[in-house]
Amino acid sequence: MDCRSKNRAGAGRPVRWAAILLAMMLGTAPAFAQGTLRIGMTAADIPLTTGQTDQGGEGMRFMGYTVYDGLINWDLSSADKPSVLVSGLASSWKIDDTDKTRWIFTLRQGVKFHDGSDFKADAVVWNLDKLLNDKSPQYDPKQAAQGRSRIPSVKGYKVLDDYTVEIRTGTPDAFLPYQIGWVMMSSPAQWEKVGRDWNKFAMTPSGTGPWKLASFVPHTSAELVPNKDYWDKNRVPKLDRLVLLPIPEAATRTAALRSGQVDWIEAPSPDAVPSLEKAGFKIVTNAYPHNWTWHLSVIDGSPWKDVRVRKAANLAIDRNGLKVLLNGLMIPAKGFVTPGSQWFGHPQFDVKYDPEAAKKLLAEAGYGPSNPVKVRILISASGSGQMQPLPMNEYIQQNLAEVGIKVDFDVVEWNTMINLWRAGAKSDQVKGANGINFSYFIQDPFTAFIRHIDSTLVAPNGTNWGYYQDPAMDALIEKARTTFDAAEQDKVLQQIHEKIVDEALFLFVTHDVNPRAMSTKVTGFVQAQNWFQDFSPITMK
Repeated sequence: MDCRSKNRAGAGRPVRWAAILLAMMLGTAPAFAQGTLRIGMTAADIPLTTGQTDQGGEGMRFMGYTVYDGLINWDLSSADKPSVLVSGLASSWKIDDTDKTRWIFTLRQGVKFHDGSDFKADAVVWNLDKLLNDKSPQYDPKQAAQGRSRIPSVKGYKVLDDYTVEIRTGTPDAFLPYQIGWVMMSSPAQWEKVGRDWNKFAMTPSGTGPWKLASFVPHTSAELVPNKDYWDKNRVPKLDRLVLLPIPEAATRTAALRSGQVDWIEAPSPDAVPSLEKAGFKIVTNAYPHNWTWHLSVIDGSPWKDVRVRKAANLAIDRNGLKVLLNGLMIPAKGFVTPGSQWFGHPQFDVKYDPEAAKKLLAEAGYGPSNPVKVRILISASGSGQMQPLPMNEYIQQNLAEVGIKVDFDVVEWNTMINLWRAGAKSDQVKGANGINFSYFIQDPFTAFIRHIDSTLVAPNGTNWGYYQDPAMDALIEKARTTFDAAEQDKVLQQIHEKIVDEALFLFVTHDVNPRAMSTKVTGFVQAQNWFQDFSPITMK
């Protein structure tokens, strides 16, 4: 696989992260106190700092739930059980029993933004307007691009009093709390102070989170310091400083850790794990709700429109062989969620390695050695949750070639690929690609399923990238959305997942175990079963 000739984004761009690492290795970077944790991220840039981050889930991990809070947060305190929603800036929330489109959020009192201004109900409405109301002065297209698709149910909102907000959905939607958890609250007062300019706000942002942004150099580094006045005293950070460095290439991240230039790296190169362990570094993993797929286009003209081709591709992947390639750092996929999930159900299609069955299905679909399936897939060279995208995709390319599916790749920078994902398979921007390699956050029903398969959420309304449209699936989605009893809702979600697997709507490859490598100096970290993590308990020896 030659990635260089097909890299549409980032060709010729300065590799500034390499420069900063070289400076650090030469001793020209500033010295940090013992209580400083330096993290090598997989992102190629510092995530957007204004509230709604870019750079995918990694952006939210490092610049969302650090500097900011949502009305609803995630419990990130345990490594032993799946995360659940917990109160954030809202102390409680409830559905109106007489009107299932009306939610009431009671806000936490006494919370202040980093600039000292009070967090009240008008700030909630202001922040929803920054994403949804393009007529409001604070509307920000950059943040809207990141956050609007996260809250498709929200149709109205208003202040009831200083500490109570009403949020309305277009139709009854039991998934609203999960959606609202993605909206980060920025300070209206700080935005006014910097002249109503989001670019200036980005340099001196103000949220309510446990960390404050102390300094920030695009493409290079960001430094966060504790918010000593954070409203949750149990989560006031113990570190003196958290330094974020974008290092998208796995080998460079590993070299930075070995040389002591960083203390922690996301997604170490799998082949480096044994030697890192031998050298005394800690490798921390945990099952968490995340999958690694190809999202397939089913529009007219795409080979993936034929379910036999989709099933054949799934039967062609040797996932156990891929696990060897990744030094065991994966869980082979049997569907979109893991078999242990409460939403897995009992699909009829068995996702396994069976190349002969794959060839038979392709023959039934009219393909063969003289007429191979030809597809073009968008992939990234790095990125949040993308694991090791280049070697993994090359491995899949070889597997598929063995059964008669010829794959060409279009390699793009991660943030560019996020934009192409939002644009959808029919967009001219994807230039005819009929698949996109995307890793998905699957820890809540809306994000796991609905946004990818609801016929109303094709671009620009959502991220149904492949334009899958099926009235039977829409009916199941509507049933799940209007079922407010959790146990009954789980039964409907099982039916949704069974249909996803039985129709092979994705190329199901693997579930990540979220590996991190770190120095033994790092103590107190609890790796939650979540895409996001809590850095507040961490100390440095």
